[in-house]
Formats: sequence, C-alpha cells, structure tokens
Amino acid sequence: MAVIVILALVALFIGLRLYSVLGERTGHEQQQPILKPAETEAATLGRRPAQVPAPQPAVQDPADLAYLPTAGPGVRAILAADPTFDVGGFLEGAKAAYRLILEAFWKGDLDTVRSHVDAHVYETFSEAVEQRKSEGLTLDNRLVGIDQVVIAEANLERSVALLTVRFEADIAAVTRNSAGEVVAGSLSDAVQTRDLWTFRRDTASRDPNWLLIETDEEE
Repeated sequence: MAVIVILALVALFIGLRLYSVLGERTGHEQQQPILKPAETEAATLGRRPAQVPAPQPAVQDPADLAYLPTAGPGVRAILAADPTFDVGGFLEGAKAAYRLILEAFWKGDLDTVRSHVDAHVYETFSEAVEQRKSEGLTLDNRLVGIDQVVIAEANLERSVALLTVRFEADIAAVTRNSAGEVVAGSLSDAVQTRDLWTFRRDTASRDPNWLLIETDEEE
C-alpha cells in the first residue's frame, strides 16, 4: 500500500513538472498565427492565403487622380461607347500634345500642330503669333515641368467625346524685343500655371486622334 502511494506521488510530481514546463511561454517559441476566416479555408486547402490589403481611402493624393470624381460619369459613358479608350494612355498623349503645342506657339511655328487643333484654335494662335511679329516681340518660354494632368470634365454627346484636361505646369516666360533684350519675365523664375484644354473625338470614327478645340486658364 505504501509503495502505491509513493508511486502516485512520484507520478503527480512528474506531471506537475511537465505542466510547469509546457504550460509556460519562454519568450523564444514561434507564435502561431491566428487565421482569419478567409485565410482558414485557404490554409486548409494547402494554399498560401491571399494578402488582403487594408481598405484605402478613395483619394489619397490629388496628384494620383486620373480624373476628378465629377468627371467619372462622363468617363464611364465614353468607355461604354468606346471600350478601347484608355484613360492613362489618353493622359499621356494629352501631356505630349500640351508640350508640343505650347512650344510651337511660343516659336511661332504652327504648321507642326495644325493637324492637332481645330480651325478656331489654329486661327486664334495664328493671330497671336502675327501680333507678336508686328510688335517685334519674341517669346523665349520654357516648360520647366508638368506637375499634374487630370481630367476635369468629361461628356459624351451622341458619339462625340469631350474631355477637358487640367494641366498644372511650371513655365519660365520671357518676352524679348527685336534687339533680343528682355522686356518681360525671367528664365530663372518659373510661374505655376493651370490650363484647361478641351479635346474632342468621335468615338464612331476609326481615327484614334483627339483634337484640341478650346484652351482656357483656370481661375
């Protein structure tokens, strides 16, 4: 009887020692991850659980926008009319057109951009160039950089798409007289400008090019 009691005490002592070791965290063991419901199923099937990003605000930074929220319905209407329309590609093209047309206007060489603008815009540009020449003035402007390009307005009128793009750019503007002297502006002091340019394209046409139909400055 005494032997049984002694064995029982020994078993109890060993059991308490095991519990004290296994039931404690030493701070060095690897934590078992807590699986979320979506991850539990994937883990059960032997697949790596998908990384689910945390919800992000719709707009983090205006510079990251492709179009303003108010232009959203119009952009979607254009996409419905022309599934090949690509917002990012359009904005890259608009940025290139902005630089090309501005530099041509400043140089007074509008022949290179005639196919990119409608008749009214071309006539307006031509009149401004001729006015400068009659006054003996030349522009020595430089497009320092384009900070932002965003679709500010979008509309679809039947099959005709109209997109107004807002350009935020830094421009160093200098006006020289016939002697080459600076009469206005400075190349060392760029001015930030906000221009609104409207482009048009018939989505029913096979011609993928957009035409500049209006220019304005944002107030």
